[in-house]
Amino acid sequence: MDALRGFSEMALGSRLRRLSDLLMKEVQITYDYFNIDFDPYLFPIIKIIANKDGVTNTEIKTALKLSQPAITQALNKLIDKGLLELKHHKSDKRKKILHLSIKGEHLICRMKPLWHAMDLVVKDYTSHSSNSLVEHLNKVEDKLLKKSLSAAIIEEAKQHTINTLSIIDYSPKYAQYFYDLNIEWLQTFFYVEPFDQEVLSKPETYIINKGGYIFFAKNNDDIVGTVALMPTDEPLIFELTKMAVLPTQRGQRIGQLLMQYCIDFAKANTFKSLILYSNTKLENAIYIYRKFGFVELDIEPNSPYKRSDIKMKLHL
Repeated sequence: MDALRGFSEMALGSRLRRLSDLLMKEVQITYDYFNIDFDPYLFPIIKIIANKDGVTNTEIKTALKLSQPAITQALNKLIDKGLLELKHHKSDKRKKILHLSIKGEHLICRMKPLWHAMDLVVKDYTSHSSNSLVEHLNKVEDKLLKKSLSAAIIEEAKQHTINTLSIIDYSPKYAQYFYDLNIEWLQTFFYVEPFDQEVLSKPETYIINKGGYIFFAKNNDDIVGTVALMPTDEPLIFELTKMAVLPTQRGQRIGQLLMQYCIDFAKANTFKSLILYSNTKLENAIYIYRKFGFVELDIEPNSPYKRSDIKMKLHL
């Protein structure tokens, strides 16, 4: 039996505190599932900063109606994580303006699709007609008992249909996305090799300037995936490589859309063939490669990737 429910309105504060703690825990589980290093308690602060082109500490306090110590503590955490940077006010050097750092902007880009899923699920869990706040809390908690908030958000994020996806060409302003997406994928499924680190940190040197191509999947204003076509020593044979998709967008066929785009691009530019290196433990990926017509080749002893145990080729 739930004793707090039995106390009715007398336990309203305790009920709200318990629900708040539960919601924060469930949201943290969701962030962790998608490998997003973020504390849900910091959401209001970073959202205010993300919505403005520079904001002061006082403006944050006025907007959120939180205590100054609470705001200062949250800001310090965000600064320590490298998500914010301080700049002096143009006309009043005594004022410090808070902006998102480049790292912070990239993190916001990763979290936006998940925030959208959270918004939809929370609205579903809290949209009830009730005669009192306590009755409403009862209905919300009953729904949470049937299915955890984290499970519902993860399911919604995975099922979200991308209707505004576009494939765009490389631009220097997207270089950090190319690095971040691939590093996250490698750390999740394998490990980062020195060759990966070198290429990913210098995409123009190793890919673009050598006649290669990098493409990005863009959903509205968010970069959600990337892939590269890297030239090989053989003319008109390119390596399809560095494909990675935002964790919150995996399972939406974005990787397959990027692959199809590369194949169509290669045919339009009269390439002879595409090759790729992979690992057989990625069974779903290998299945998709074969589905697109890639066939297995003998892998050379001096393969550029230590983690690779399979090489495949697509004749165009």
